[in-house]
Amino acid sequence: MTPSSDAARHRRGLAITGLGGLALSFDIPLIRSANGEVWSILALRSLSTFFVALAAWFVLNRVLGRRVALIPGKAGLVAGLFYAINSFTFLLAVFNTSTANVVFVLAFTSMFAALLSWIFLKERPSNATLMTMAVMVFGVGVIVQDGLESGHLFGDAMAACSAFLLAGAITIARRSGRDMALVPLTTAIFPAVAAFVLLPSSGISIAEPGYILFNGLVMIPLAFFCLATGPRFLSAPEVGMFYLLETILAPIWVWIVFSETPTTQTLLGGAILIFALIGHSLWQIRSRAMKAQMQCAELG
Repeated sequence: MTPSSDAARHRRGLAITGLGGLALSFDIPLIRSANGEVWSILALRSLSTFFVALAAWFVLNRVLGRRVALIPGKAGLVAGLFYAINSFTFLLAVFNTSTANVVFVLAFTSMFAALLSWIFLKERPSNATLMTMAVMVFGVGVIVQDGLESGHLFGDAMAACSAFLLAGAITIARRSGRDMALVPLTTAIFPAVAAFVLLPSSGISIAEPGYILFNGLVMIPLAFFCLATGPRFLSAPEVGMFYLLETILAPIWVWIVFSETPTTQTLLGGAILIFALIGHSLWQIRSRAMKAQMQCAELG
């Protein structure tokens, strides 16, 4: 593959995952706007996402003639289970800690992805990545300490679990090289079934179900379709870093809509995470550009 085609694939990956990260940033505001019970929201959100997966599969295979599997092999099933469990931990985090805490801790996804890629894909992180990890551990510590003091430790822990599960799914997709675009949408059926079992005796309890239907039918499928496609073009840590868009934007949407102002300590920890990731991203872009220039010089 020539440097120019590699750069084109990289730009395509950036555009796809960037769109996914932007769509994902509306997830928490839509959940909060629905004003519902946690299992009711998980059931409706997951079931509607599963129906989109079936519709997308039908269009891709029957209408467009593309051979796309709902779950491509064992790797797809394992990645799907990671996504499915993430649905539980994410909703539990949203309902048990502040929005800012959830998204700032989720920003740790990229660092988990770097570690898992190092262990399982033998893609050793650079020294700059390792330094960024150390700074992010400190930033997450600041946020979690605030959660300890305010009684939100369980919610913060669930957010950390979500970050690890997403990183695991990204790493599996990267290793397999298979098309995983429909996997997180298809395996939404698992949390949907479990949530229906856990529903209160009164049944579905959501004041504004339209927000959840829009989320499950449009925003979540768009977000995870793009983010699950990203590992075909980008490294696992790079894909994980696009969750930073949710980290930056979701608290802003919640701040605007619900006037939920993050605590000073949460903002401080979040700022540490954001600046660490931005600095790392800029370093990656510079390093990739220098490498491409050297390859072009050698070919010339």
